[in-house]
Amino acid sequence: MRAVRFVALGDSLTEGVGDPVGDGWRGWAALLADGLAEGPVEFTNLAVSGSQTRDVLERQLPAGLALRPDVVSVVIGVNDTLRCTFDIRAVAARLDAVYAAFTEQGAVLLTACLPDPGAMLGLPGALSRPLARRQRAVNAVVHALSERHGAVHLHASEGAWLTDRAMWSADRLHPGERGHRQLAVRFHSVLAERGIATGAAPSPAPEFPVPTKSASLWWLATAGTGWVARRCTDLLPQLLTLAADEMRHRARGTSARLDLRASAAVSAALAALSVEPDVA
Repeated sequence: MRAVRFVALGDSLTEGVGDPVGDGWRGWAALLADGLAEGPVEFTNLAVSGSQTRDVLERQLPAGLALRPDVVSVVIGVNDTLRCTFDIRAVAARLDAVYAAFTEQGAVLLTACLPDPGAMLGLPGALSRPLARRQRAVNAVVHALSERHGAVHLHASEGAWLTDRAMWSADRLHPGERGHRQLAVRFHSVLAERGIATGAAPSPAPEFPVPTKSASLWWLATAGTGWVARRCTDLLPQLLTLAADEMRHRARGTSARLDLRASAAVSAALAALSVEPDVA
């Protein structure tokens, strides 16, 4: 029997950050791979920390297509929301191209919507609301395109696991081992319902203890400071502008306009994908 080929694309979430094993990361995709079939599974993780939709389209997609996967996961978008270059129309176009390329090749496509990073980091309202609005826009696009391309979609932006600190790593942005296991279990469940996953479900039971408060403080004092500095250099100037706009609208009682503007941008982004290009 030929091995089932599973290829994972994305950013640090799919790379496995937050679920350390040995000198590297494991993560939800590797945990899921073991349960995709009763027989052998060939798993390749192409995800790279910090990746945006552009990186998936330009770098990971060609490598993924060359592997001709039976199952492929594309979980991406949070890093796009953390950049001053955020453009929901460009995000939608890239995701549509990636999804189409794999489904046209016959692969089962896995997608997920994700929680907004501002809420996970516990940022003040004026700073978190613009990021939440961006993440909702990305999730809306992912929902629509997942339906369009017949993807197996996981609603990972919902559920009690988001507020359970035991599920999250010291950085508060990436799942810990328990969180990665939760994602693997939930993906396996929806795949099993469709008869796609035929192997044993991943175990939700952790092998390692929950990160301690001292571990969280250590991360903030070491790797965390570098992460914040890199993001702030790119995002902070625009985020402050967005926050000022947020407070201005809030003071005027016109905050709903910002939501309407974001919804209109999503609608325009999706509408643009349905327009056939002119034939010369």
